[in-house]
Amino acid sequence: MKIVAINGSPRGMNGTTGRLLEEVLAGAVQAGADIEIVSLSETPIKPCVACDACHKVGICPVKDEYETIKDKLLAADAFILATPNYLLSITAQLKAFLDRCNGLIHLTALEGKYSALVETSGGGGDEEPLEYLQRIVNAMGAQNVGSIGSPGAGPRMFPDQEALFQKARALGKDLCDSVREKRSFPEQDPFRLGFKERMSHLIGFMGECWPYEKEYLAQR
Repeated sequence: MKIVAINGSPRGMNGTTGRLLEEVLAGAVQAGADIEIVSLSETPIKPCVACDACHKVGICPVKDEYETIKDKLLAADAFILATPNYLLSITAQLKAFLDRCNGLIHLTALEGKYSALVETSGGGGDEEPLEYLQRIVNAMGAQNVGSIGSPGAGPRMFPDQEALFQKARALGKDLCDSVREKRSFPEQDPFRLGFKERMSHLIGFMGECWPYEKEYLAQR
């Protein structure tokens, strides 16, 4: 089982988000997963330039590692998105990456895959970034197994740390179990399937302007 973890923290695995992510990954490894970490601090992704190439030909022409990371997501059974809370949202690093995923989102191309979400904050307000990321996951077609968020209590430290880490490791195990058991999360279906229908209508409306996506849906 292959799990890709995408960490949007500017501090990579050395920050508080990286510390909480480590515990989720420990639970996944113990459950038998093969883990790959992509730290966007070490693999910077440029912003989307709205050229429409992803819709027309399926490949982004911007020169960075986006296509490599995209291929890792497509090849994985599950993925993890991790971010600190920056001004009530995700980091610029992760947002730039997700903006570049708009081709995957149009095609709901991660359908059949599972995700888990990790977030940390300086002083709370963890729900808003996690809710946003779940919508993104569902827009990609995937199902979200669960989320974990916490304010910090110092560098790479948390309140009620051991209880939090137990929950994090359990989330990693749940992610693996969901893949193995092909679990379903029907409460996510109204948004997830509704978004899929919305994108199908959009691609049909654009027609010949987006030939790659039109052909993709025709062959699905």
